[in-house]
Amino acid sequence: MNSHAQTVPPELLAPAGDWDCARAAIENGADAIYFGLDCGFNARHRAKNFHLDDLPELMKLLRSRGVRGYTTMNTLVFPSELPRLVPVVERIAESGVDAVLVQDFGVARLVREICGELEIHASTQMSLTSAETIAVASALGLARVVLARELSVAEIGKIAAATEMPLEVFIHGALCVAYSGQCLTSESLGGRSANRGQCAQACRLPYEVICDGKDVDLDDVRYLLSPQDLAGYDSIVALMQAGIASLKIEGRLKTPEYVANLTKHYRRAIDQAVAEGRVTVSDKAKQEMELSFSRGFTPGWLEGNDHKRLVPGRHSAKRGILLGRVLRVDGDRIQTRLAADVSLGDGLGIESTETDGSDQAMQGGRVYSLHSGRGEKQKTMRSGQTAWIGFGRGEIDWSKIAEDGSVYKNDDPKLNRRLRASFNVADPVTRRDIDFNVVAVTGEPLRVTATLSDSARLTETVCSDVALERANKHPATESMLAEKLSRLGATAFRMRKLDAKISGEPMVPASLINELRRRVMERLARRIEQPPPRSIRVAAGEAMLDPIPSGDPPVKPPRIAVLCRSLDQVKAATEAAVDLIYVDFHDVRHYARVSEIVAAESIPFGIATVRIQKPAEMGLLRVLPRHRPDFILARNLAALEFFRASTMETIADFSLNVANHRSAEWIRSLGACRVTASYDLNCDQLADLIDSVPPDWMEVVLHQHIPMFHMEHCVFCSVLSPGTNKTNCGRPCDDHVVQLRDRVGAEHTLQADVACRNTLYNATPQSGAETAGRLLERGIGWFRLEMLEESRAEVIKTVSLYRDLLSGRLTAEQVWKTLGATNRMGVTRGTLESKRNPLAVL
Repeated sequence: MNSHAQTVPPELLAPAGDWDCARAAIENGADAIYFGLDCGFNARHRAKNFHLDDLPELMKLLRSRGVRGYTTMNTLVFPSELPRLVPVVERIAESGVDAVLVQDFGVARLVREICGELEIHASTQMSLTSAETIAVASALGLARVVLARELSVAEIGKIAAATEMPLEVFIHGALCVAYSGQCLTSESLGGRSANRGQCAQACRLPYEVICDGKDVDLDDVRYLLSPQDLAGYDSIVALMQAGIASLKIEGRLKTPEYVANLTKHYRRAIDQAVAEGRVTVSDKAKQEMELSFSRGFTPGWLEGNDHKRLVPGRHSAKRGILLGRVLRVDGDRIQTRLAADVSLGDGLGIESTETDGSDQAMQGGRVYSLHSGRGEKQKTMRSGQTAWIGFGRGEIDWSKIAEDGSVYKNDDPKLNRRLRASFNVADPVTRRDIDFNVVAVTGEPLRVTATLSDSARLTETVCSDVALERANKHPATESMLAEKLSRLGATAFRMRKLDAKISGEPMVPASLINELRRRVMERLARRIEQPPPRSIRVAAGEAMLDPIPSGDPPVKPPRIAVLCRSLDQVKAATEAAVDLIYVDFHDVRHYARVSEIVAAESIPFGIATVRIQKPAEMGLLRVLPRHRPDFILARNLAALEFFRASTMETIADFSLNVANHRSAEWIRSLGACRVTASYDLNCDQLADLIDSVPPDWMEVVLHQHIPMFHMEHCVFCSVLSPGTNKTNCGRPCDDHVVQLRDRVGAEHTLQADVACRNTLYNATPQSGAETAGRLLERGIGWFRLEMLEESRAEVIKTVSLYRDLLSGRLTAEQVWKTLGATNRMGVTRGTLESKRNPLAVL
């Protein structure tokens, strides 16, 4: 049971992409910030980020203000990169960074070896979605877990009640449609990886729905995978009652004004929740937050699944706040009835009648003139008034502006100036409370003690060089001492209270108390700014870099495993006499037939678990043994742990994101007999991994349709059902075959799993045929082929081609060209594939 429920206010954690963002967070009330480093290893590659040399100064600033600092190291790291990571961790630990956010299991182990006092926070990209997965991951020495955004408050409460692990929850910002750490879209379509900090945001692009071979007319609903932004202020009280340790604002790519704005409003909301047990957010506050950035606000998944509310699908870019609708057009101006205040210089956008191919088109500019309905010039007009708004000549193509089009306010210079003023300050705005204790006794030195009144409770004491004399006229008083001590000027402190012992009517000159105040505060400030003492063991980290030794594996012919998604495919794989069959069915009732089909050829089979396990879903694992599989293809940590105690062997799948030998070693320690490498590894990186581990540890997927988006969001429910979630959708996924067509005409298959989570598969299969020879040379014995919608004949043909490849009867080029596959392994092109622009997806 989480022991902090209802007793400790949650930390407010703000993003900091650069120095200005850090100051904006500090001055507007953040308890902690998180930031990336420009040396890599962080999931926001495009942010400005900080240099390693900035860390001492940054952490000194944060410590002086009582703000914690967390460094993001939340990407997968390959074996060849680990040596470069060791000195980075060393510098992070030395500078006093409070914690690192980590996705990679191997990186977590490396950090723990180098510095045991440095906190490790599991990034949301570690895909920890239940108390069961957290229990397994806690063995890595985690101090906190950042939960997936796809959890409701009710689910979060269940997790918190079942674990002592401190939990962090996203409370505001952009939502990914795919589970973090489980999105392979950027690498599949654009040759870049979200797990490596290079997300191409393909979820924000338009898609069309094909249902049972026919286009579905969705009118202007085109952005089927672009969620609105999370605004979770209404859930703060419930999250506090669940004992959540930290509430996190997304946005390391956002402006410092955004950081200041959102931090300020969530600081107020948390303080109100603590003081009153409720949160109220005014319409003005909501508008201010939306003006900094908004695709439209939603509670995300915090209130449970409402797929239509989460993804209305009509646009995917920032629009700001709705100002009104076009009532009339007259020259270079429009008439509208205002739904919000507007002033000269504000930025506006008007919906255009034509689309630009990437989003519903907007035209606009700055408010050039403003008149009331009676023609009076105005500088500002209020919500509810009817206004004539003028634009600069030629700014807008009025032929494409229709009456009743929506008008949005997307920039407010006055608000931005006010936000910048909140952190562009000479003296600190947010200060740390200090308690003073003064002993003023005639005949003794004056003694002043300053103590931080927060949890740090650091204390410093100074004394005068001479004893105090008895006053003739004006002996020291507590009010006089308080007035002098409270003059903390440009420091980062403010006096909270004074406890004074005054005896013998001493004379305390103002110059003396001022001098002691200065001295004690300088000493306290120096002590606060010092990084905490830590034991840093670089040699222990370097020892983790060594490959894991292996004996010479027995020479065996390569074996082929086939993953099937239908009973017909199982029959085909059995007919092709493969060595192992995995099954991954939407309808779990069909698993009962598999053992009968494969028995005639004595082919072992395994069942693939769901990729995500949430609270109350352990039943999806408990039901699998009754179908008598020989193996379990484990796709999450809970599955590995659940089957460790059974007699069934487990194979760890790609979704566990094994990218280096130390993550592979840890997954093996959880009972996996083989490990499937992460799909983020290209052929060279895969070879690097295999060279670092015994080759019989690994299983390699040679052929597949990459599972691009893995989503809690259900497109079937959103666009093919009148319902809002799985309780009332009517399960159209059971009855219809659906593809999503992207902007280049590719038709990607959409499927739902037994837990109603959607996966969008790349239309074109990917073949690693060109890598097969190198893998065989390194001793890899197991190769997997993954089917999607292939017919019985296509399955047999695919198996035959790869069997001939592995036996040397066919060349790699013959295989992938015959199958119409792309010649790629992971994110890097094969030797014969035509060069692509990795940004073309955008």
